[in-house]
Formats: sequence, C-alpha cells, structure tokens
Amino acid sequence: MLQPLMTVKVTRKNIEAEDIAVFELADPTGGDLPPFSAGSHIDVEVRAGLVRQYSLCNNPSERSRYVIGVLKDPRSRGGSAGMHEIGEGQDLRISEPRNHFQLEHSAQRTLLFAGGIGVTPILCMAERLSALGADFEMHYCARSRARCAFHDRIRASTFAEKVHFHFDDQGQAHALDIDAVLGEPCLGTHVYVCGPTGYIDLVLRSAAAKGYADRQVHREYFSADPEAMFAEGGAFQIKISSTGQVFDIPADATVTDVLRDAGVDLPTSCAQGVCGTCITRVLDGVPEHRDFYLTNEEREKNDQFTPCCSRSKTPMLVIDV
Repeated sequence: MLQPLMTVKVTRKNIEAEDIAVFELADPTGGDLPPFSAGSHIDVEVRAGLVRQYSLCNNPSERSRYVIGVLKDPRSRGGSAGMHEIGEGQDLRISEPRNHFQLEHSAQRTLLFAGGIGVTPILCMAERLSALGADFEMHYCARSRARCAFHDRIRASTFAEKVHFHFDDQGQAHALDIDAVLGEPCLGTHVYVCGPTGYIDLVLRSAAAKGYADRQVHREYFSADPEAMFAEGGAFQIKISSTGQVFDIPADATVTDVLRDAGVDLPTSCAQGVCGTCITRVLDGVPEHRDFYLTNEEREKNDQFTPCCSRSKTPMLVIDV
C-alpha cells in the first residue's frame, strides 16, 4: 500500500556525475512543500505500478523544493532507468517525506560515511549539522572524481573542511582508513553510513570491532541483497491476532503477498526489507529476519519483523494486525 501521493513538477534536471542525475522537484502552484528532516526520503511513482524511494539531499530548512539524486544502475529493475528518462517540466507523483534514518541531535560528535550515491542522505545530514554548529566529520568514497556527485557543492559549502574525499582510482594513499577515523568509541559519538551493501557492512563490522554499541551506529541501505531475499525458506503460518485468521505462507511467497491476496493490506513500499515501512509487531513465534533495516539489537528481541521479505523460524507467527 502506497503512502498518499501528491503531484510535483520537475523544475530542473542535470547530470551531476557519471550516471547520476539530480532532480529538483517543486509544487506546481509555487507553494511550500511539506517539511522534512535530515535523512528523509520520498516515494516516487516512476510510472504506474512502479514506486522507488529516493533520499532528499537538499538543506532541510528549504520548503520550496526537494532535491534527489538518482544513480542509473545497470542492474536496474526499471526504477533508476525510468527516472533517467524523466525530463524537466514533467509532473511526478510522490509521497510526503518520511524518515527512518534520523539524526541523533544530542550526539556530541557525528561521523558520516557516504559510499557512491549513498551521499544523498549523508549530505543532507551534513547540511543540518553544519547549521547547528555541531561537531562532525564526513567521509565520501567514490570510484572516481567523475562518479562523485555534489563535489562542487560540497567544496563551496560552509562545512567543506569537514569533508574528506576518497577515490578508488587515486590509490591506497587516498583510501579510507576506517579504523583511524572511527578511533576509540565514546558514548557521545554516533556513526551514520549509507551506500552499497559491501561498503555499509565494512563500516558496521569495523564499528562493532572497535566496540561501538549498536545504538550508536545507524545505516540505510538502498537495495537488498537478492541472495538474502530469495534464499530458500520453508512454509509457515501467519495468525492475525485481531481476527484469529490463519494463513499458510508457502515457501515461494511472501507474507505481504499472501495477506494482500486475502484482503489484508499491510503498508509496504520498497518490498525489499530496506525502508522499514511494513514493520509489524510479532506477538508470538520467532521471525527469520531477512531485512536490511532492523539493527542487531532489534532483531534479537524478535518482537517485530518485515513481512515483505522476512519469514519464520517457528511453525507460526502471530502478528499484531
């Protein structure tokens, strides 16, 4: 189920870096757009039946526009390729901003890690932290300068001296030394990372090895690992607590698919366990977590799961629906 959609106009489109297009979206009547916070994303209806999520990367104090950056992925399932075909002057339907990747404003120090197009929410965070006069440091990794979006914008920003660029084609001397940047963990330090799965996993493993608590490390994936999503899993049952209805979930179907066919419509968006929209409370049973959204600490509680992709370790899950 989509969030309610509103219409915006593409007022500007430019190729920001190799295979990366940046879109400015505005209200067609010139009015203000709904406010957003650093780390927010919007759902974009690329075409009928095809919805993708894109992080907002402009200053969150702005109300006249939303800015999103879209990487044209050669493995695109239609979303990024479709977005790159959209031009200036076209109307798009989008959701209001939602935030599953929120800044901890009480942090004494913030470390920001961006990999490739993962810079979009991280850049928005840097804008916000700079406006607050907060203590932060940003590390931006890309394959090359040609693939580095927003390079000139960052260089001209008020926080330029806090940003460090790392390009793969410049050799080991310019590589990110993750252990040195993380340093010794302090309770007041929070870490944020967004980018390709391998990049995020590197930061997460390094932070864990350093002794950072799970609650200090925040991440946002853009897409799931297909092998993890579609790994074989056995059949199980779902019980709806409010009605007592029981549904069989076969090995080749998701919980959301089965429930939707039965008229039980759970809110979904990414359908990959990335965005957190469909998180549902579990009252009984043990989920088999396959999402990329919940933290390890949240998974261990086994009191919620993502029905769009996760399954069950027990014969039945009772869910709070």
